[in-house]
Amino acid sequence: MTLEIYNVQQKESGDYYCAVKSSSYLIFGNGSTLIVGDSYTTSSWVLLLAPSLPGLISTGMADLACIVHGVSNPVQISWNISGDRQDQALMRSQKAKDGSLMFISHLSIPKDTWTSAKILTCEVKFNSSGNSVKKSARYIERFDNGCFQYAVPLAVGGNLVLLMVSLSLGWICCPSTQGFQARRSAPPTLEEHQDGIVYCQLDFDSRQHGRSMMERPARGKSEKS
Repeated sequence: MTLEIYNVQQKESGDYYCAVKSSSYLIFGNGSTLIVGDSYTTSSWVLLLAPSLPGLISTGMADLACIVHGVSNPVQISWNISGDRQDQALMRSQKAKDGSLMFISHLSIPKDTWTSAKILTCEVKFNSSGNSVKKSARYIERFDNGCFQYAVPLAVGGNLVLLMVSLSLGWICCPSTQGFQARRSAPPTLEEHQDGIVYCQLDFDSRQHGRSMMERPARGKSEKS
């Protein structure tokens, strides 16, 4: 089948897919990308995100993302692993308030493919005639040390132990006296009246002191009897 578009406009840029009907469902091809004009702007940039080690350990898959930011129209994003084209990537797009577009191409591959020291390349074409932008990533073996997955928990545990030791030494050398001695309050002030509200200050220390002074003669009197 052939699709022909006459008097093509810039708004007709995009991916076109051809489907073949098989019984009750459709089978789509890889699609063809049509770019009319130039999608590149002064705010355009391309970023390749490589997989993280925790993700490799938990899922066994390597997830990569190629981000194209600040373009005016659709772009063509393709993946290859050491020259072998990859067609299983998923595309997402977002539109900013200023009308610019951002495209995110997500590629998920097995961990063994990523750790085989092959080069993964994301290629972005902003128009059909200009040069493309390529970003590459490669697995670095030193990050996959068997002890690396335990480094973070051990570091956190070590810091907690050092913190507890420091606090214990501080408590032994400089024990706190707060809570063991009664805080003496200021001398009692006269009651103040303001808008029907009575403000006063209670002096518990003086009351306690007066009680002890009253108890002393009582003890002495009981001894005489």
